[in-house]
Amino acid sequence: MWLYLVAFVGLYYLLRWYREKQVVSHLQDKYVFITGCDSGFGNLLARQLDARGLRVLAACLTEKGAEQLRGQTSDRLETVTLDVTKMESITAATQWVKEHVGDRGLWGLVNNAGIIKPVTLCEWLNTEDSMNILKVNLIGVIQVTLSMLPLVRRARGRIVNVSSILGRVAFFAGVYCISKYGVEAFSDILRRELQHFGVKISIVEPGYFRTGMTNLTQSLEEMKQRWKEAPKHIKETYGQQYFDAFYNIIKKGLLGCSTNLNLVTDCMEHALTSVYPRTRYSAGWDAKFFFIPVSYLPTSLADYILTRSWPKPAQAV
Repeated sequence: MWLYLVAFVGLYYLLRWYREKQVVSHLQDKYVFITGCDSGFGNLLARQLDARGLRVLAACLTEKGAEQLRGQTSDRLETVTLDVTKMESITAATQWVKEHVGDRGLWGLVNNAGIIKPVTLCEWLNTEDSMNILKVNLIGVIQVTLSMLPLVRRARGRIVNVSSILGRVAFFAGVYCISKYGVEAFSDILRRELQHFGVKISIVEPGYFRTGMTNLTQSLEEMKQRWKEAPKHIKETYGQQYFDAFYNIIKKGLLGCSTNLNLVTDCMEHALTSVYPRTRYSAGWDAKFFFIPVSYLPTSLADYILTRSWPKPAQAV
C-alpha cells in the first residue's frame, strides 16, 4: 500500500516537473514591465530577463537607479521613472509602455515595488507611515495593474504580483501584513475574473531576504525614532525593557535574512516564461519549511510558536 502511494506521489511530481519545464516560444519578442527596479528583486529580475533576451521595460523610482541599471544591461532594456503612489505617474508610464509594445501588447507585468519600514508594533506607527505602506504595496499594485491590464489582455500575457510570506502568516509589521494580504486577495480575484481572457496571474511569496527594503541600519534607526515619538502612555504600557527586547528580536531577524535573491527572481522568471506557471510561488527555505507549515496549524498553536520568544509589556495582565 505504502509503496503504491510513494510511487503515485513520485509520478505526480515527475509529471509536474516535466510540465513546468515547458517554455513559452519567441521570448525575444515579448515585453515585460517591472516596477521597483532601483534595487533588490526588481533590479536583479530586470538584469536576469535582459540576459535571457526578453525586452525589459524597467520602472525605477529615481533617475539615478534607472541610469545605474542601464549601465548593467544591454541596449534592449529601457527604463522609465515611476512613482506607484501617484496616478499621473502611472498614467504616463502606461502611455510610455503602450508606445513601446504597440499592437503586440504587454506580455508580462511584474508588480514588485514595495516598502516595509518602519518595522514596529501597530500602536507605534503614525497614520502617515501606515498610509505610505498601503499606498505603495496595495493601492499602487491595484492602480498599476488596472492601468496596464488592457495591454496585458491584448497579449494574453502574465501578471506577477510580489506578495510576502507575511501575506499568508501575519506575524509582525502589521500594516505591511495587511497590504500583502490585500495583494493576495486582489490577485485571487483578478485570476478568476480574467480566466476567460487567457491572462495568467501568479503570486510570489518571499520569505526573509536582504534587500534595500530590509536594510539593517535604516530599519533599526526608524524603529528607534518611532519609539522616541510614541506618546507617553504607549511607552508606559510597553516599557523600555520591552522595546529593547523587541529591538533585538528584529535585529536578529534582519541579520538572518537570506542574501540569495535568485530564489525569488527565479520564481518570477518561471511565472513569466513557463507555459504552465504556478498560481503561487513560495521563495526561500523559511517560507517553504516554516511559515507555510505554520499557516496550516490550529490558530492557538501557531500563535504560541510565533510569539513564544516575544517579551511581555510592562503593563501586561
